[in-house]
Amino acid sequence: MKHTYIPRGVCSRMIEVEIEDDVIVSCKFLGGCSGNTQGVAKLVVGMDANDAIEKLKGINCGGRGTSCPDQLANALEEALEM
Repeated sequence: MKHTYIPRGVCSRMIEVEIEDDVIVSCKFLGGCSGNTQGVAKLVVGMDANDAIEKLKGINCGGRGTSCPDQLANALEEALEM
């Protein structure tokens, strides 16, 4: 299942994830710190979505209270609820 998420409080403007049988098969960020978001996106491919959520949830960027990885965790949670 493909899911598009609009992040809040970060530089990235959109996150697209695809999950099959709770495994992340693709992940793409639009905007944000290109190298970092590309790295995070590649690292989570092949991971169980729940494991990724556990690792990424709560990461803080520059005192914002959230980060692109934290927003990816939110996107994954939302996708799994659908």
